[in-house]
Amino acid sequence: MRLDAATFLLQWASGGLAFLWFTLRSDEISSGYSKLLRGVYGTLAVFAVVVGFFFETVLLREFASVVVAVVAFATIATKGARFDLLAVSAGSVGLVASVVANSTSNLFVDLLRVLVGAAFLGAVTDAMLLGHWYLVQPGMPRKLLNQLTNVLLIIWPLEVAVMLLPTGMISVLNGTVDDGWNGVLGWFWLGCALLTGVLAWFTRAALKERSYSAVMAATGLSYLAILTGFGTDLVARALLAV
Repeated sequence: MRLDAATFLLQWASGGLAFLWFTLRSDEISSGYSKLLRGVYGTLAVFAVVVGFFFETVLLREFASVVVAVVAFATIATKGARFDLLAVSAGSVGLVASVVANSTSNLFVDLLRVLVGAAFLGAVTDAMLLGHWYLVQPGMPRKLLNQLTNVLLIIWPLEVAVMLLPTGMISVLNGTVDDGWNGVLGWFWLGCALLTGVLAWFTRAALKERSYSAVMAATGLSYLAILTGFGTDLVARALLAV
């Protein structure tokens, strides 16, 4: 098993900032939320730079990670969301550079996995963080979390699909690719993949209830979804890396 940690961290930061922009575009949430997320994702981008230079360096990816971190921290007190897209664009360039530098099999499939994975990680993480923000700002419109959950339900099957493309997780499940655990990790991935979709669906169902406790229930479900979501992406990426 092998995982490119620098690329993963850049995926996480770029995807998270992309859905921060998605949430902020309607200007219905306090600036504290954007400060929190820019601080979190800027820090992840810094970690991406450190890990990238410490292990297998891809200069363009590392430069992109620096740009993501600088933009995130420089705009931490900015209420607008347009600069987040600048960071996302830089991160996307770095992710493409990483795939081009490291791909040894199917470049197109590898590129799909990295870009869709970035969106998936960003959506599932931001859904959890946004749900928790209702504790800070309980008067927020519920539609913000609804919209993000709906997007997650669109991205989730895409994430599963790109991991099934050959050579993909089907090869792990049927034993063609050895997971080193007698197939256990392949079935663990399948369980995580299915459960993530179920949790996202139940999150949306919970949000249909009118009581405020429904938002808290949805937040709890999204917290579980981030755990299974990371299992969906990380386990597959590690098993399929060569």
